[in-house]
Amino acid sequence: GCNPLAETGRSKLQNQRAVLNQQILRAVRMRAGAENLLRATTNNKVREQVLLELSFVNSDLQILKEELEGLNISVEVYQNSEETFCIPLVPLGLKETKEVDFTLPLKDFILEHYSEDSSEYEDEIADLMDLRQACRTPSRDEAGTEMLISYFLQLGYVENRFFPPTRHMGVLFTWYDSFTGVPVCQPNLLLEKASILFNIGALYTQIGTRCNRQTQAGLQNAVDAFQRAAGVLSYLKETFTHTPSYDMSPAMLNVLVKMMLAQAQECVFEQIGLPGIRNEFFTLVKMTQEVAKVGEVYMLVNTAMNQEPVKENIPYSWSKLAQIKSDHYRALAHYFIATILCDHELQPGDDEDQQEKALSQMYDYVPEGLMVLTILKDKVQRKQLGKAHLRKAIVYHEEALRVCGLCKKLRNIDVLQEVLTAAHKRSLLKYAQQETEDDFLSLIQAPDILPKTEHKIETIAPQLTKVKVKDFFHRLGPLTVFSAKQRWTAPRTIRIHHEAGELGFSLKGGSPVQIYCLDPACSAASMGLKEGDYIVSVGGMDCKWLGANEVLEKFRSVGEQPIEFEVISCQDTTASMHSKSATYSVGMQKTYSLICLAMEEDKIDQTKKAPLKLPFLSWGTKNRQKAASTLCLPSAVSGSSQVKKKLSPFTLLNTESSLY
Repeated sequence: GCNPLAETGRSKLQNQRAVLNQQILRAVRMRAGAENLLRATTNNKVREQVLLELSFVNSDLQILKEELEGLNISVEVYQNSEETFCIPLVPLGLKETKEVDFTLPLKDFILEHYSEDSSEYEDEIADLMDLRQACRTPSRDEAGTEMLISYFLQLGYVENRFFPPTRHMGVLFTWYDSFTGVPVCQPNLLLEKASILFNIGALYTQIGTRCNRQTQAGLQNAVDAFQRAAGVLSYLKETFTHTPSYDMSPAMLNVLVKMMLAQAQECVFEQIGLPGIRNEFFTLVKMTQEVAKVGEVYMLVNTAMNQEPVKENIPYSWSKLAQIKSDHYRALAHYFIATILCDHELQPGDDEDQQEKALSQMYDYVPEGLMVLTILKDKVQRKQLGKAHLRKAIVYHEEALRVCGLCKKLRNIDVLQEVLTAAHKRSLLKYAQQETEDDFLSLIQAPDILPKTEHKIETIAPQLTKVKVKDFFHRLGPLTVFSAKQRWTAPRTIRIHHEAGELGFSLKGGSPVQIYCLDPACSAASMGLKEGDYIVSVGGMDCKWLGANEVLEKFRSVGEQPIEFEVISCQDTTASMHSKSATYSVGMQKTYSLICLAMEEDKIDQTKKAPLKLPFLSWGTKNRQKAASTLCLPSAVSGSSQVKKKLSPFTLLNTESSLY
């Protein structure tokens, strides 16, 4: 990862985000305490004081939220360092987290569950913690995304090795919401994996905004980065269906996916126009439809941002920027078609049919009393319709400038103001160049332009398996056998002598090797060897990863000396504990983080039905429907019986593992 102490603009923003998160945490705790006191007291004087304190804390929270929004719209820091005359693109900020110490929980589990000397795995545990720490400050390039993906895949191994479904390991993962700053704390890896996926998508957005938009290669890289960001966020939405924070809720992720695809579409338009836009009929037709498409997708993004429940948490400036871009690009579409009508008269050598077809495909309808072919041939009608489009372009430009001026964060972005002003002046100049006539006599209204693109933008699904990672805890043995879901006896030492060249048992399977066809009368059976035992070492040498032939070769290499090897037996894996967890929500009302995780039991009372959605938790059951408290307490709820799953490290994200 990058040096966390480096004084770069991006690192300063992340440090400010971390400080704001802590301030928000303190303020929310104070609010939760005040609310609890308000419910508990009946003294009117105390109630007045508490209400005064609550009003102060709420105003403080509002100020902190506005500061966090300011960080989210600090887009200039993430843009390319080259001088560009382009509207800035919006990146996502990385989610912040607290440090996690895996040392004691994993060492205890290795000693208890795998019956191995946990001190021999200190380096592996340190490697895991170092990788997690590095993931907090990834570099803005392909190496950074690969590091995040490698940690995400490593979590699959860690989950299967150390996190049994019947209990919690006592490791708390805390992540802060990217938009509200509210922390979410859970004692399971699902929150960790979901947050890492979010940061992978966020890092792709930062890579996209960093690309040089003055070159074809830079724009192509930006398009690719935003498509990949949309793919990761879409994958997160489909896989973790009930994530416990605002920024990873399905509704919010849906908006973010749309925003990233819109930014990719914007880069496609810039890519087409980068060599220059020739003032030629069919070139302008193509540019009109392409830029109309950009305006349409940003209009859909703005609509989605203003829907509940996203509207309360999406940065206000993001919504206004989407509205500004929608107006700006629709104005450009009307300007281009006005240029077609005003500058290109039908000449004798022109292809009349092709021009008529191209122009008719740009309109959903033609103004009453007009025909496309007549417009092409009649100079007066062309001018009138062209001026109508220019008037509409000017209206859109003025609306974009008005909205930009009303938003405090956006009006401080100089390049945005410059681009909007230049486009507005260009349309005004074009309108002034037309023949002067009484526009009040012209009743023609410019029709809407049909958007169309030859470059369809779609999400690119994350190809996680392309990043090759090695299990840090490879030495524990094959994951299909040595996992947290399987319980084993402690290793037993078997010491036998050759009996006329016979062992008294056979070996089968790959790694690890299993005992079968055991002769009950042989010396190995009398030493405690059982049918189905696994051989884990021979002569003090680990052989968990060896096949049957390799283990037999080790037996032969001993010669006439006694053979000493260690075996383990599989124990009953019946669950004896409930899998339960509460989400630490610090009292934020109306949030996903107040929903408790589902509890699983093996023995179910058939007369009871598990509720589809668990109720919000509070300090007391009587106040369950009232305001949320600081800590959500767990309560056992009947759930479905444990379902067996494959032990592949890549079977990490199924719908049954969704967060609540």
